[in-house]
This record gives sequence, C-alpha cells and structure tokens, in this order.
Amino acid sequence: MDAEEFRRRGKEMVDYTADYLEKIEKRHVYPDVNPGYLRSLIPSEAPEEPESYEDVMKDVERVIMPGVTHWHSPNFFAYFPTASSYPAMLADMLCGAIGCIGFSWSASPACTELETVMLDWLGKMLHLPECFIAGTSGQGGGVIQGTASEATLMALLAARCKVVRRLQAMQPEKSECDILSKLVAYTSEQAHSSVERAALIGGVMMKKVPTDNSYSVREDVLKQMLEEDKAKGLIPFFLCATLGTTPSCAFDHLTDLGPLCNSENMWLHVDAAYAGSAFICPEFRPLLNGIEFADSFNFNPHKWLLINFDCSTMWVKNRIDMIGAFKMEPLYLKHENQESGLVTDYRHWQIPLGRRFRSLKMWFVFRMYGVSGLQAYIRKHVALAKEFESLVRADKRFEICAEVVMGLVCFRLKGTNELNQALLKKITKSREIHLVPCQLSERFVLRFAICARATESHHIHQAWRHITQLTFELLQEPGH
Repeated sequence: MDAEEFRRRGKEMVDYTADYLEKIEKRHVYPDVNPGYLRSLIPSEAPEEPESYEDVMKDVERVIMPGVTHWHSPNFFAYFPTASSYPAMLADMLCGAIGCIGFSWSASPACTELETVMLDWLGKMLHLPECFIAGTSGQGGGVIQGTASEATLMALLAARCKVVRRLQAMQPEKSECDILSKLVAYTSEQAHSSVERAALIGGVMMKKVPTDNSYSVREDVLKQMLEEDKAKGLIPFFLCATLGTTPSCAFDHLTDLGPLCNSENMWLHVDAAYAGSAFICPEFRPLLNGIEFADSFNFNPHKWLLINFDCSTMWVKNRIDMIGAFKMEPLYLKHENQESGLVTDYRHWQIPLGRRFRSLKMWFVFRMYGVSGLQAYIRKHVALAKEFESLVRADKRFEICAEVVMGLVCFRLKGTNELNQALLKKITKSREIHLVPCQLSERFVLRFAICARATESHHIHQAWRHITQLTFELLQEPGH
C-alpha cells in the first residue's frame, strides 16, 4: 500500500467506522458464537502472497464482527464504560502515524512534554493538591499508565522499596528478605482483583479489610487490624483505598483513612478507576476529599472521559519515590538533558520501557470538548442511572441493593440467588442487552451501568421493558 492508496483506504475506513458506530444499535450487543468459532473461518497459516484490501475488509464482517461484543452499543450496560469519541480516534490515528517510542525525553521531546502538561491540566480539572502537579514547585507529577492495574502495581512496588530502604537505614543489620517477609498491604474486601494481584506480583502479604453496610472501609476497622498485625511483629506498609468500587461504586473514607496511614508511615494509594472522571464536576469533587493524605492517585479517563483505551492517569506526591524504585541507566538510554531538572524520562515511572504518544488523545479531547462538555457528559450518564433506578423502585418485585451515586445501579429480583442467576441467564441469552453480576452481602446482584456515548433515555426504558418481560416469563416457569 502506497501513500495514494492509503489516502483512499483511510477515507474508506473512516466511513466504515462512522457507519459502524451510527448503526451499532442494529447489531445484537452480545455475540452468538461458541469458543473456538474463529479458527475454522480463516486459514491455518499466513498467506504466502499478498491479499487485497477488499478481501481483508470482507472478512472483517464475515470473521470478526460475529464475535464482537459491542461495548459502544447503547444496549451495553455491563462492567463499566470504555470511553470513545471521534477526537480521540483521530488522535490515535496520528499517534500511530508518528509512531515514536517515547521512553525518554530525547526519544521524542513532544511525547514526554505533552504528557506532563496534560496530566497537569487534568490534575487541575480535578483540583488536586499542588503537590501532585508537576508544573509547580512541588515534587510530584503525573504519568499515563496502560491500566489501573499497572498503576496499583507501580504504587505497591514503590512503597515496598521505600519501606525497605527506610527500615534498613534504621537497622542496617536487617536483611531485605527479612523485612519483605513481614510486610503487609491492605485493601477493601470490595476492591478490584487487580489489587490482590499486585501483591502476588510484589511478593507481599495482602489482607482484605471488612466493609460497613455501605461497602466502605472505615478507619476504626483498619486501625484494629493494624494494631493486631503490629503486635504479631508484622509491618503494615501500604493501603489501597477505592473510590468507586467495581461491585457497587462504594467509596472508602479517605478523610479518616488518610491521617491513619500518615501516622503509621504507610503508603496510601487511591484507586478511582471508574469514578475519578466524575470528580471534574463540582458536585462530585467532595468524594475526593482527603486526597491530600495520599501518596499516589489513579483513575481511568479511558473509562468515562471520552478518551479511547488505553489511558490510565496516575499522580504521585513525590516522584523520587517512584523513580528511585525503578531507575535503570544503561549507556544506550542516557542523553545529555536527563540531569537538567526540566526533563522527565517516563521509562522510570512504568513497567515497560516503550510507550506510545497517548497524551495526544487527551489533548484532542480536552480541547474539542472543553471542561464543560466533559462535565455535561458525566452528568447525563448519572441522570440516566437515576432514571433507571426510579423504574426499578417503582416495581415492587425488585429491590435496589446499593446507593446510586454515579452511573451504576445495583438491583435484583426479590427472591433467591438462583432466581436472579436464572434472570441474568435469560437476559444474556436474548442478546438484546448486556449486563454482568456482582455479589453484595452474599446476594447475587445485577449491575446496570450506563456505558455508551450513544445511550439515551429511550434506551433505558427499552432495557427495563425487556428485563420486566423476561422476568414475567421466568416467573411463569415451573419452580419459580
């Protein structure tokens, strides 16, 4: 493919993409395929000779689309949103064209510097404390990670390195192995599984903190656990607090947990993967109160801020804690500006070496939507969730299982877990809408998350009619 054909095919792909998204509602949201469906549809080996672009595109519809779960369908209500917007798609196209591997400032200065500035822009939109903003006299700053899972792992590893160095400075006779064997990290029993995985990778013990009736971690419960563990000779060093848990969008109490972590010399990491986007709205910003006590903070603009995956933003209060844990300086990566004090080499802030020009997506979206446009988008989704909540509450067969704060509604059919499992099975099998479950207080609960940019009020009412129709059919079946 030469430049001339690329121009032509590029325009065709933009048309295909626009048509796909405009007409996505006509497709079943959930695929009707079995595991292994794809292998029989394509050759077992790559073609020896080139094939035409037309043939490839025909196979997109024949091979790929039948197995796609359409996350951007207005009938998709599962998991949490994955963001999408036309400005972000165009920025991703430019990112691919530039094709730099921005592991250091010298590898592509614009890639590094735009990222630093975009994290400052976003940090100011969230009204983060000055210590997290790189463009101030503070020692902090932000970085784009691939996912919140990576951010949590980076925070835990940095915390582990920091506590080992601190304790060895106080007691030089203690070996690193001895200290590591006593380290304990903590997180909510409602926290995402990636937090527990970070501890497995980091080789440290992790304990889950029981939550209250609102599924939030409280300071008194954590304090008791810390006292018991210290009495056993263990070393508490890390807490991952969650703002907007995956099961029910619950919020841990940062204003209480933060001072406790600071007094115990524990690293406080705040995971707001989904809910963090909403903090750009003044009415939701109080949920972030207490962030001044945190050592690191992360959320995913690629969930709810119209920036396509991947873009997971992370801030640290003291970047030396991060850089000091991971800095490696082989000669082939050194450059003359790295010690200038004006330069950030993001390879020291992440697990991989290479990194894409992801900040272009932030730049395009922030400029073309503006803060007011992004706020309006968040508020629309929250309003739609409240609308669905009112429909559920009006039907006495159902119950709401957790407070509806943002764009997630947790509900269930009154009755057994088996009854709700049967309802979800019917919903999934219908392929008209897509939901996933969670478990709250030993109950099987259905999650209804407002996800797609195209979702409107009539989609909410349509989904509810579908759920109630399937409920009626289920309750007519023997045994229900």
